[in-house]
Amino acid sequence: MTRTLSCHPSQKLMLTSFAPLLTCTSLQIIQRNSPIFIPEPSLDTTRFKLILITPRPYYVHLPGLIRTVVTAEGALEKQVLMPYANSLKGKGEVKVASVVSFRSTKEGGEVELSTGERLPYSVLVLAPGAIWEGPLNLPEEPAAVLEHINGWRAKIENANSILLVGGGAVGIEFAGEIKDFFPSKSVTLAHGQAKLINDTYPDKYRNKLLARVNKTGTEVVLNEYVDATEPSEDGTVTTRSGKKLKADLIIPSRGGRPNTSVISSSLGADAVTASGHIKVLPTLQLPDHPRIFAAGDAIEWKEQKQAGKSTGHATAIAKNILALLNGGEASTPYKGATEMIVTTVGRTGGVAYMGFLWGITFGDGFSAMVKSKTLLVDLMRNSFELGKLE
Repeated sequence: MTRTLSCHPSQKLMLTSFAPLLTCTSLQIIQRNSPIFIPEPSLDTTRFKLILITPRPYYVHLPGLIRTVVTAEGALEKQVLMPYANSLKGKGEVKVASVVSFRSTKEGGEVELSTGERLPYSVLVLAPGAIWEGPLNLPEEPAAVLEHINGWRAKIENANSILLVGGGAVGIEFAGEIKDFFPSKSVTLAHGQAKLINDTYPDKYRNKLLARVNKTGTEVVLNEYVDATEPSEDGTVTTRSGKKLKADLIIPSRGGRPNTSVISSSLGADAVTASGHIKVLPTLQLPDHPRIFAAGDAIEWKEQKQAGKSTGHATAIAKNILALLNGGEASTPYKGATEMIVTTVGRTGGVAYMGFLWGITFGDGFSAMVKSKTLLVDLMRNSFELGKLE
């Protein structure tokens, strides 16, 4: 009897979360010569069926979404919303649905979908990603997605003074895009720490980010927390410390939170940490559930939550799944990754950091070449044979 290998990404705007697709395709022979995808032996489709469960009929390329919601120029929604097309190369099936619940047994388990369908599985991969706020919190219905994007474009275009709440990579990139396309607008970036981003990165990188953001004309306000979601009638926002900031539009630009409610409700509250992240072993299996793996932003692992990390997750998981399916034990650990980041500042700027040697930083030229100009759209689409939105 053919059994099912389910790759489950309950995607609530997976910005960063292409782990499920990486994991699924890593079980096949990847012939494209790409520096970030590692080929694995083919999945025996006479014995196992590969299923990708996703609430949308397309992958959302989060690195390109910030620019997409800022401007209609270039109709980027047709590029960053990528239909799955031939991504599974005929060796699997994409099911468009949400996961309502799932159960785990010694030999596998069963997933219940929002459509009412129940799918048995031999191995389950959880890659639920993150839940975002504001412009990045895309709805699941395709028609509502475009309405959401156009709505935020109108809000940004009509605003005179914009307050971004959160000075991590998301907030910095929003500031860069808004000042690039609307240079006359007043933009303020409020951040609760003494320096931008976070202390994973050295001060020299954080200082360069501040200098580059200041260069756009953005006002950066540090050590200030903003709780308000709407400005007051006089067009101001008051921080926790009592400081008043000018704004007629607030854009939340904090990081995402793990989208794991279905996991805790299905497996119990002890399957996740207090912050909601999925507890995993070094093999990326869930403790006490050897047939369930997890990857992407939602796992509890001491590293920055970035799409690029999913490559390493997928490589380890693919090897471990194949070992299990062939009667062996999962023994390949995920060993982490060197911290690297390219934070864009508009279409031609940015600051990059590579955690090699003493830690290397790069400026506009490198950042534009690697990410700012293209937002990695073509690389993503071509590597996975994803389609274009009509």
